[in-house]
Amino acid sequence: MSRHQLGDAPIQEQYRAQMQAIAEVLDEAFNGAAKGSGRQTGFVLMVFPYGDVEGGRTNYISNGADRRDVVVLMKEMIARFEGQPEIQGKA
Repeated sequence: MSRHQLGDAPIQEQYRAQMQAIAEVLDEAFNGAAKGSGRQTGFVLMVFPYGDVEGGRTNYISNGADRRDVVVLMKEMIARFEGQPEIQGKA
């Protein structure tokens, strides 16, 4: 299986335009016209290929989130996901 990498290279070309467009829409939806420190809501978008894809990796974009904060966020999410049993049933 390929090794997936997070954020250590530019977004792969096949995803760049779509990810940038989605990031702009999300930022506008969550923050309106606010930019920089005026934003109230941060986000990250990660896109990756399913399966065993040669050269596949995770592509990452945010609306300016500090990577240190994203690392804390990811650690918290992993701890939360690992602490929950598999949920089954219908919602």
